[in-house]
Amino acid sequence: MAKAKIKFLHKPNCTTCRKAKAFLEKKKAELEVRDLGKDQLTLAELDQLIGTHDHRKFLNTRNELYRTRKMSKNPPSRDEALKLMAAEPNLIRRPVVLRGEEMVLGYDEEALARIAK
Repeated sequence: MAKAKIKFLHKPNCTTCRKAKAFLEKKKAELEVRDLGKDQLTLAELDQLIGTHDHRKFLNTRNELYRTRKMSKNPPSRDEALKLMAAEPNLIRRPVVLRGEEMVLGYDEEALARIAK
């Protein structure tokens, strides 16, 4: 049985995304790539993606909006976070790497190696 393709949600100019993509390609992983800058996630897609996970883990702490709104001290509600991420894809922590029920946010070499197997 063929392995499920890995969904790779990223922004091509993101250094962390490029590093993760190169790592997965080196592992010969078959990627289904989506550029979040050109093909933004809808509110419904974000809702489904986050599911029962803590929405705060999906926020990019290095994003300017995150810092100016002081989201670390005053995190947005789940609904507000979804709306903000749908409107501003740079607020989404990336890359988002998915295979089946497994998900990796950001560059976590150990988790990426597991998902690539």
